[in-house]
Amino acid sequence: QVQLVESGGGLVQAGGSLRLSCAASGRSFSRYILGWFRQAPGKEREFVAAISWKGERTYYADSVKGRFTGSRDNAKNTMYLQMNSLEPEDTAVYYCAALAGGSWGSTKIADFGSWGQGTQVTVSS
Repeated sequence: QVQLVESGGGLVQAGGSLRLSCAASGRSFSRYILGWFRQAPGKEREFVAAISWKGERTYYADSVKGRFTGSRDNAKNTMYLQMNSLEPEDTAVYYCAALAGGSWGSTKIADFGSWGQGTQVTVSS
């Protein structure tokens, strides 16, 4: 099983950028499809992006397409989420997780496990 820890969150003005990191422990990091989710205050956790084992394929929620880019460096056991053109609506706690069930293309929370503790992203208007 892989353990995941997010970092890189913070306060940014609308239109700005942040890069989140998700660091993993364990030697099986490259075997996992990884995902990013977020949860805004008073809202349910929602899917943001997912990255294939080698990082050559990604898929995104419609709300972040063209603004967010996922990547990973398996040599560093780390996944990234580059977030550009941030909007106040992007304010949330961001989590990374590993696909534990389901298949490529899943956006279901129940299909992911090994959740990190989350990192707060706040976008001011």
